[in-house]
Amino acid sequence: MLLAVNDAISSAVLAGRSGNAEVFGVIDLTNRIEVRIGATSLGMAIQFVANASVLGYDVRGAMVFYGEPGTPSLRARECERLWAQFGGVLLQR
Repeated sequence: MLLAVNDAISSAVLAGRSGNAEVFGVIDLTNRIEVRIGATSLGMAIQFVANASVLGYDVRGAMVFYGEPGTPSLRARECERLWAQFGGVLLQR
């Protein structure tokens, strides 16, 4: 069952990787404030969240919203998995 859910998420993300996304819940550890991430592509949002901890951000509460209203958001762990699995393909248009 979990594999089917992951496959569905992966398929949706790959299909919509160049679509618009918004990232919320990213904390700048230096200033201890939530960072405003402007609208970006889904692939770029996933890349940012997957790598943000190295850049000094706390993404434990991060959510990536994309697609049609009602589409489940992506959490940091999903972004890390998707980036590890697909990498640069997510950035292609």
